[in-house]
Amino acid sequence: MVRAAERLHLTQPGLTRRVQSLETTLGAELLDRQSKPLKPTATGNEVYALARTVLSAVDDLLSVASADSEPAGELRIGMPPFLADVALEKPVDHLRSAFPQLTLRITAGWSLGLVQSVERAALDAAVVLMPSNFMPPDTLRATALAFQPTVIVAARSLGLPDTPVALSDLARYAWVLNQNGCGMRSALGRALEMAGLPFNVAVEAFGSDLQLSLVARGLGIGVATPDVLARSAHRDALQVIDAVDFRTGVEAWFLHGSLPGRLMRPVELLRGSLTTVLAESGLKTYGDKRASRL
Repeated sequence: MVRAAERLHLTQPGLTRRVQSLETTLGAELLDRQSKPLKPTATGNEVYALARTVLSAVDDLLSVASADSEPAGELRIGMPPFLADVALEKPVDHLRSAFPQLTLRITAGWSLGLVQSVERAALDAAVVLMPSNFMPPDTLRATALAFQPTVIVAARSLGLPDTPVALSDLARYAWVLNQNGCGMRSALGRALEMAGLPFNVAVEAFGSDLQLSLVARGLGIGVATPDVLARSAHRDALQVIDAVDFRTGVEAWFLHGSLPGRLMRPVELLRGSLTTVLAESGLKTYGDKRASRL
């Protein structure tokens, strides 16, 4: 008690009165005064553990607005399945190394839903793949990171020509695609709509490998990125279709809303690390000339 009083800059009787007041408030004895030396009761040990949690929460509350405070708590990140597979490993390593007290919560989802989650503050930040005409919501801070080309693929067994074709030449085929909300599907749908062509989806399948497997078996034609196609076990059974009116792709955007100070440095590190990874994967990144609205 004497040492505790010295640390708190109190007199020993003053500290004793505080302990007695806390015991009265809680209706329980916190110290076993019959023991030599003095020691806490079982209730005292429990109160001590709970009090440490309360004080830690108070410290977190006081540091939440400070950009200089050590990042802690949770960082909630959203990303489409495709990007999570190819671009998330190194950024996660960098975040864990730089901010060991930060817990990462990573959610995979389709781009449109991720944008809405950031708007609702259900996510702190997200990377999304959107068609080239995408305009980020005014309420979010957005940076265009990279351009991801897309190609149409079909089974070689369909016997489609190796020469350039138009989307109208593919109108009789159904499509194998992701569910609504996928950026690549949105880009294709927009191109078909502008050409006045039907959009017949035969199979909605989650995951690029499953989609390419179904396309290779002739269940429909699909859309893929060149790097995913190059890694696919089904690439030899697939043919890239040169559609003259669908030489396009999607843009990778980094989005976040208003952030507490403790997350500013982690989010900036995440954005920079993702840009580096996307550039290393061969994508066209925007670098210092990237489109942004800060």
